Amino acid sequence: MKKIFLTLSLLLSFAAFSQQDSVAVEQSNIQNYTPSKLLEKGKWDIKWFNNLYTQTRAESNGITSDVPRSNFFTTSLEVFTGVSNNKKINAGLIVEYRSNSFGGESTTSVFSFNNEVGKSRTGLSHIAPSVKIAPFNGLPRFSIQSSFFIPVFDKETDKNGYLAQNSYIWQNRFFYDYTFPGKKFQLFSEIGTRLFFGEKSVNADNTFNENGGFANNSLEMAPGVFLSYFPTNKFTILGFVQHAQLIDLGNDFSQNYSALGMGAKYQLTKVLNVETLYSKFVRGNDTGLGQSYNVGLRFIF
Repeated sequence: MKKIFLTLSLLLSFAAFSQQDSVAVEQSNIQNYTPSKLLEKGKWDIKWFNNLYTQTRAESNGITSDVPRSNFFTTSLEVFTGVSNNKKINAGLIVEYRSNSFGGESTTSVFSFNNEVGKSRTGLSHIAPSVKIAPFNGLPRFSIQSSFFIPVFDKETDKNGYLAQNSYIWQNRFFYDYTFPGKKFQLFSEIGTRLFFGEKSVNADNTFNENGGFANNSLEMAPGVFLSYFPTNKFTILGFVQHAQLIDLGNDFSQNYSALGMGAKYQLTKVLNVETLYSKFVRGNDTGLGQSYNVGLRFIF
């Protein structure tokens, strides 16, 4: 996996630098192609995003306590392309790969990509065919992304540990952004929903169902607001607040958490930008209270 990630990064970088244009543009991709903006027909958007969540504290039944460190790494590849002449429809595919470690293992242990009994688990988790639409002519900066995540592994938890939610997931993300006069500040908002399908993790007699999932038969609502400042058209710093609420629809489990974060994006070339984000889970119910580190490359051509 390390070789695959390195090769992909080098290919993206080489292609980006080979397509540089010396002519200056008024707006960079990080200003223009927010998640709200759809692609023109024939244009491609490739994003390689990496998220590392680590925790040593958790909240359960109203009690916050220290827990052995656990780490959850997700690397995802998102590929979208414009398919309509009026920039109303984009089609795409999302692929997710996971690596987790438990029981006090170091934060960086996930990058070993090992499967070890009781300590670590790694593998491909979901693929998701996706579509993105801009439904209203009068709101060109409003869009909806709909994805259907299909699990490609057998058990949510096995002898090695937890991998990912063993669920079919219908995800809808509603995007909107607004650029203030002067183009120095930009407000971006998102409301995400995820509907989890599948067997319960606990049988009717309270025994463990290894084929089930803890979030199955649940609905997650996740709003977020991001405020960006552009010192230049190629560089932005941002702050954000996010909340997620998992609503029980028959699985006898619910949870919620809130997070604060900050980050930055930089336009490396005309077609390639890099972003980094940090978030801190400041409160929650029946959830971990850790932090996440994120790095992504986005390639638009």
